[in-house]
Amino acid sequence: MPVLTWYINPDDGGQATLAQQCTEEAEGAYRIETSLLPADAPSQREQLARRLAAGDDSLDIMSLDPPFIPELAEPGFLAPVPDETAEATTEDTLEGALAGAMWNEELVAVPFWANTQLLWYRESVTEEAGLDMDEPVTWDQVIEAAMEQDKLLGVQGTRAESMTVWLNALVESQDTSILVDPEARAVDLETNFDTAEGEKAADIIGTIGTEGLAGPGVASMDENQSMLLFQGDNGSFMVNWPFVWAATKAAVDEGVLEQDLLDDIGWSQYPRVDEDTASAPPLGGINLGVGADSENQDLAFDAIECIVQPENQTEYFITNGNPPSSESAYDDEALEEDYPMADAIREALANAAPRPQTPFYNEISTAIQQEFTPISGVREDSTPAETDSFIVEVLRGERLL
Repeated sequence: MPVLTWYINPDDGGQATLAQQCTEEAEGAYRIETSLLPADAPSQREQLARRLAAGDDSLDIMSLDPPFIPELAEPGFLAPVPDETAEATTEDTLEGALAGAMWNEELVAVPFWANTQLLWYRESVTEEAGLDMDEPVTWDQVIEAAMEQDKLLGVQGTRAESMTVWLNALVESQDTSILVDPEARAVDLETNFDTAEGEKAADIIGTIGTEGLAGPGVASMDENQSMLLFQGDNGSFMVNWPFVWAATKAAVDEGVLEQDLLDDIGWSQYPRVDEDTASAPPLGGINLGVGADSENQDLAFDAIECIVQPENQTEYFITNGNPPSSESAYDDEALEEDYPMADAIREALANAAPRPQTPFYNEISTAIQQEFTPISGVREDSTPAETDSFIVEVLRGERLL
């Protein structure tokens, strides 16, 4: 029996369960074994890129972060997705999730689960501010409400990938992309940082930093730390992934947090930058790719078709907290109890925008992280232009990261 190796990102065991389930459904056609990738995304990228470049034929199925896709697809490291697989697996894929699996207008990986951020808020704070959270709110309104009530905002200000996630969402929410042409060569690549949109994004980040609206620990604040800040007495608003709901519920069940806190939490769509322009929330998640040197490509794509069935995505959401990329997967009423914000997640994923899709993503993201941290030093009249110059010089070999 052929053995397919599925290189998985860390989770709560859901991918291993799906591997066993699809092995049983294959009835002897193949067996799927899982191999765990490193915990952090940069190490996952490095390991996969090196093994693919070396022609490793064991990379039958890979769980891929969306930003990895162009870098791995451009040199031909990913096997082409067969038309029949594309048709079978993307019939009802949410638009944002589908965009993250494309390169050069072609599907190069299969969306498995998707992720996005919501605006989480304390209802007591929004009521005091007089905000109607059934209507879109802007970053300016969020900042004003926090300042007036002497509250803190949950954002990710650490020098990490989360900074690129935040900045990209601010730019994309203005109907603009960070890159002028994502498919451009390194020497021709240009950014949209030194623009009115880039300056507004810097203004939002810089204001939160200089006004101390994220607290004194913002320089080391990641997703977990911002959740803890939001759960505290000074919490007001937070942009974060859906895991925060399950984590907060678990803390309440364990008696670490009070039920009153959970009852005070609401959610809505990601904040707008401009009140007349819909927001473009961050896109995360995992796509499934097949290595170009795999000796079991046909079987690997058959296995992927099994793995990403909508009912499997629903179950994976319930058991592991990772939202589906399939729209119909949200129709299961079982989601309502554990994730009452499932419809809000589905809406956000339909509007979500991927991070810059370019083979030079690692260089661009690293430059952003360096230039936009600490956020207390971000200035709208200088940081965007300096970031633009830094990226251009790095890609032209004139400067080192």
